[in-house]
Amino acid sequence: MMATTVSDVSASAVRDRAAHALLTRLLLRDMRRLQRLIVPDRLEESLSLWRTAVSALIGRYGAASASLSADAYDRQRRAADAPGAFSARPADPAPDEQVEQSLRWATADLWPTDEEQEAFDARLAAAQARAEGAAQRLVANHGRATMRESADRDRGAVGYARAAALGACSFCRLMASRGMVYKTAGSAGREANERFSGDASVAKFHDNCHCGIIPVFRGQRFELSAHAAEWDRVYREFAAPYPGDQLRRFRAAIAELDRQAGR
Repeated sequence: MMATTVSDVSASAVRDRAAHALLTRLLLRDMRRLQRLIVPDRLEESLSLWRTAVSALIGRYGAASASLSADAYDRQRRAADAPGAFSARPADPAPDEQVEQSLRWATADLWPTDEEQEAFDARLAAAQARAEGAAQRLVANHGRATMRESADRDRGAVGYARAAALGACSFCRLMASRGMVYKTAGSAGREANERFSGDASVAKFHDNCHCGIIPVFRGQRFELSAHAAEWDRVYREFAAPYPGDQLRRFRAAIAELDRQAGR
């Protein structure tokens, strides 16, 4: 039987990305409604109430993200006619301590210092932006962990790839250009970059990162999309020959590529 081809722009990947994009829009909508809970005259008390409400929101949307990813994994597995029986299950949510720490970090600058007389509204807007980025990462990570852990447990899966959007940061584009190497931390690049650390070391994600995970099953062959293949070409030509300076050179080359494309 000939191997089927799967890509970071396959219909299943596009569908999964669209579903999670909608989830992110709804999450941010609801987070912005909660901002009114923060009262300058009762900052400590109101922030505690806000953190509780936002944490609950992250929990609900994270569960939805994990459910979407479990369904997507099973659907893609059936389409690939992967051998054996397997059913994806939602990953565990982020620990409460991690969520709390992220929200405290986001709002740490709300209190003015002697050197800072910036208006409260400006500090609040900056804190809201940081909180939204952290919440987006925590929610998306719940779904991404579901994909990753399913592929790790599934004997019918051979690995997974990372999909990055055209406007992704240079680090995400570099990781996406590597193709279907993500099954172990070694193959993903732990030795190549210090960002690979911790339990999720195989695939790291930052705030406001919309990268997705694409499982690849036995009988399938992963193929980079045209834009990811171009990132790979740029890396090999301008960065690969320079150990220790590869990410900086790749970032500079990608910036020039974007400039030429008018992005």
